[in-house]
Amino acid sequence: MWIVRLALRRPYTFVVAALLLLLMTPFVITKTPTDIFPAINIPVVSVIWSYTGLPADQIAQRIVYSEERALTTTVDNIEHIESTSYDSFGVIKVFFQQGTNPSTAVAQLTAVSQTILRQLPAGITPPLIIQYSASTVPILEFGISSTKLSEQQVFDIALNQIRVGLISVPGVAIPYPYGGKQRVVSVDLDLKALEANNLVESDVVTAISNGSLTFPSGTAKIGGKEVPIDLNVNPPRIDLLNDLPIKMVGGTVIHISDVAQVRDGYMPQENIVRQDGVRSTLLTVFKNGAASTLSVAAGVKAAMTNILKTVTSDIQVKQFADQSVFVKAAVSGVVREGVIAAALTALMILLFLGSWRSTLIIAVSIPLSVLSSLAILSLLGQVKN
Repeated sequence: MWIVRLALRRPYTFVVAALLLLLMTPFVITKTPTDIFPAINIPVVSVIWSYTGLPADQIAQRIVYSEERALTTTVDNIEHIESTSYDSFGVIKVFFQQGTNPSTAVAQLTAVSQTILRQLPAGITPPLIIQYSASTVPILEFGISSTKLSEQQVFDIALNQIRVGLISVPGVAIPYPYGGKQRVVSVDLDLKALEANNLVESDVVTAISNGSLTFPSGTAKIGGKEVPIDLNVNPPRIDLLNDLPIKMVGGTVIHISDVAQVRDGYMPQENIVRQDGVRSTLLTVFKNGAASTLSVAAGVKAAMTNILKTVTSDIQVKQFADQSVFVKAAVSGVVREGVIAAALTALMILLFLGSWRSTLIIAVSIPLSVLSSLAILSLLGQVKN
């Protein structure tokens, strides 16, 4: 009861504190992120290596093993490591001691992974490093489809236009789209034609590599003008790659088209997404860090409206999952129940005590206690949920 006695001795102090808390309310409410889960830093980081076509046992022996040995000798505060090898992929989960700074852990893993690249099979790319968080859940999902464009064209638009446009929204994280076909330039070899012309697959690879080079061409000064020079060594269209020469045999030039066909193709499809019965692409939006779900969702929706004005009208984008709706409903429910509880409590005081002063004190103290809790949570870096 000491706080009651203190309030009776220093009434003006508590009135000023209440007014100060009331003035802070707009800043606390607007600055504190609104989400379902609080931001929890789990000291687990995944290192994902990929090497297309390499079997699981070779992934384990030639990539995962080397990475594990490097991590245990150069990265601090490791509790234990778990690894799993698949065909073309190796996943290494690094569990750190409690209290480890996740940003420092990611930086060390990145540095080590870049260092051992030369010890791994030639042509391998740096790994994907992902930090786990309990609040990393999808907040929006979009289905992207078309009845006129091919699957690889839909995937290409989703990846290189829509995803790129949305990634600039503060606090957003968007992984690779699901479904669709990843667009690539495919070279279909005719093995009998290769054998008939005494060629092998590497000859075709060499011809395409040498025929699609990019060189700095510079400029030429002609009179008082400076004109850029175009060497014209890179075919502007995919079908022109078929005209590249491989070698000359007996005065006859053998072209790519004689032993292969270059076309606009796609990588082997590993997952399929259907929207209204039409094969489509799924774009999942996550929020990053301590960003508010409501602000991220609003920013993505506004950006999507602008992006759709720049892409072809043959693309249909349908939003079918929105976590911000649930968050808004949860916050509204809490506010509504809080108002009802405060009103009923004040009514009970008025009915049983018959004192307007006591009723007013209760009606004011309940909202102030809630606001003080929000202010303390905001200072501690927590979220409204």
